[in-house]
Amino acid sequence: MAERASDRLLRMLGMITYLDRHAGVPVEQVAEQFGVTPAQVIDDVDTLWMTGTPGYFPHDLIDFDAASYEAGVVRLTESRGMTRPLRLGTREAVALVAALRAMEEALGPRLEPARAAVLSSALAKLTAATGEAAATIDVRLAVDGAPEVVEALSAALRDSRRLRLRYVNAADVASTRDVDPIRLVTDDERSYLLAWCLRADDERLFRVDRILRAEVLDDAAQPHRVRADAEVFRPDPSGGLVTLHLTSQGRWVAENVPVEAVRNHDDGTFEVDLRIANRAFLRHLLLQAADDILEVRPADAAADVSAVARAALDAYGPLAD
Repeated sequence: MAERASDRLLRMLGMITYLDRHAGVPVEQVAEQFGVTPAQVIDDVDTLWMTGTPGYFPHDLIDFDAASYEAGVVRLTESRGMTRPLRLGTREAVALVAALRAMEEALGPRLEPARAAVLSSALAKLTAATGEAAATIDVRLAVDGAPEVVEALSAALRDSRRLRLRYVNAADVASTRDVDPIRLVTDDERSYLLAWCLRADDERLFRVDRILRAEVLDDAAQPHRVRADAEVFRPDPSGGLVTLHLTSQGRWVAENVPVEAVRNHDDGTFEVDLRIANRAFLRHLLLQAADDILEVRPADAAADVSAVARAALDAYGPLAD
């Protein structure tokens, strides 16, 4: 999936602080620290090298030691004040307090003692510094789905119990799964249950609003090792490959839909490759992005969506004069 600009920004800000505390770090070590490839680290450093404060002359830019860089070592020589302690306004502090309280509510009971202590300490210090404004905050996480389903998921996670789910997937096919719940995760729009599916013997993400029924079983949930990026949705590798050629205004597709590759063109347009196991999902995506699509390959995928669009228009009947 193409990386969101906000995620890359957060990583690059963290990279400046990390490099400021370490006098010269091999590219491979930086990559391991931030969970990206060495090539991505090089791209990030090249971007940071051209970033700075208004004026944007060479002495206004974040700077690195060129000789070290050529030898495969990243050495920060000028941070342009990016490592100075952050001063928060009241609204910013209140937003952070709300986020930390939401994190404590969602993760607190399942965090390791050391991490839970760090979270509680940070929340207490920030609350004290914010003053009366923080006292008015009452945070409750909103999780999509039927109340009884959300209650069952929360109980199973709290008590480390196995769940039996009645689940309907994107193709509108319902099935029953026994799962060991791991944690609830959210993105900008949806809530998911990350769990170990006993039928698949693998980790799975279940959209909470697609869980029709959830039953807490007497069996204890077993611990399972999952991938570090298990919370990132990955398309079924058995799906067919579809390529979309889009205008620059369609960049949201690459940032919000799981894609296998992105190729930028000199004219500002770009192509994405998607692995599609569900034609209904592809139809919805193409209709949503229709104004920005220049080409769809293979052609039969475009023909399928075109037929659906014509059928929808025909359902309205002839327009009256």
